[in-house]
Amino acid sequence: MINIQLQNLLKPFSLSVLILFGISKINFAQNQTKELQLNNIQKISRLTGTPLKGEQLPSPNNTAEQYDVGGTDLGIFWQMEGSKVGIFFGDTHGREFIAEKDGKGGGNGANWRSNVLAFSSDDYLEDGIKIDSMALDDQGSAREICAGGKTNPQKYNTSIPTAAIRVKNIDYVHYMNIYDWAGGNGRWLTNFSSIYTSADNGKTWTRRNEITFKGDSKFSQVCYAKKDGYVLMIGSLSGRGGPGYLARIKEKNMLNLNQYEYWNSNLKKWIKGDESKATIIIPGPIGEASLLYHEKYKRWIIAYSYDSAYDPNVKDKFHAIVYRDAKNINGTWSDLKILASEKEFKGLYCPYIYPLKNKSDKLYFTMSQWEPYNVYLMTADISTK
Repeated sequence: MINIQLQNLLKPFSLSVLILFGISKINFAQNQTKELQLNNIQKISRLTGTPLKGEQLPSPNNTAEQYDVGGTDLGIFWQMEGSKVGIFFGDTHGREFIAEKDGKGGGNGANWRSNVLAFSSDDYLEDGIKIDSMALDDQGSAREICAGGKTNPQKYNTSIPTAAIRVKNIDYVHYMNIYDWAGGNGRWLTNFSSIYTSADNGKTWTRRNEITFKGDSKFSQVCYAKKDGYVLMIGSLSGRGGPGYLARIKEKNMLNLNQYEYWNSNLKKWIKGDESKATIIIPGPIGEASLLYHEKYKRWIIAYSYDSAYDPNVKDKFHAIVYRDAKNINGTWSDLKILASEKEFKGLYCPYIYPLKNKSDKLYFTMSQWEPYNVYLMTADISTK
């Protein structure tokens, strides 16, 4: 009798628990996003330089003749307005550049510049990207934007862009000022990292000394993305040997370093104005990263250069372009996955994601190759696991 009465009393409670449990399961399922898989990697076209003998790729730009850009690397995209993007390149050599000279790769030839800048409004990418114009000097050559090695040869080796973004009609480029490429353990040694800004659509640029990161900063090189009124920034030591750290900046505070906030995963909170409190969110080694929030799949994607020589947890040595994805930028990231390998594309590095296809089932990105020392447009199909 007592058991029957007790069961009757518990029935409404049990039903409520079941309903709540069911709702919780539905909400949990709705809040989950499936891990991404990038497949069917294709080289679409050449972006810079002169086609090699026998090369069959589309080559919509004659950058050597038109802009004095024969050999270069990087290809960092950011959205300016509408379909217009800016594209920053790294160390650049002129018309006399010879691809694959002596089989060594890298730059050669005259008119070296530490970085140059192009613009494009071509958002049909299946046949490549057509460059509309470049920032030029008085002689009609692509000009250096961030002051490089020639401006202070006793202290500067070069100045390399790492990321760019537009915030409230101002364009920002983050760069690292390198004095030695051979720092050991995948490090490049920097004097500092800083930013330049432009308020006239990339025509003129000004160094902003108030945003200066020391040579051993966790944000010596970064990648940017915007979301919910913030600029998100994943950074690392310069080079390809360190892990990734996370910061965020309210858009209005881009030029106020004291207002930068750093994610501390131990405390599970953002800490303002103290970079030392930033904890690792992505294990190293990381180099030359780019970041995208994919609107269709509701996932963050980070792609970067990876050299297992700097990874103590890997036995099989290899070099690749890799990626990870995550639902929340300060949450759990997927395991490392290979996007493109050295076996497929000799001397590959620097995957920079094209930002305007963030609702597509394809990911577009640039890839540099060391031996031809030029930049190519790539694509991959996106699916879920």
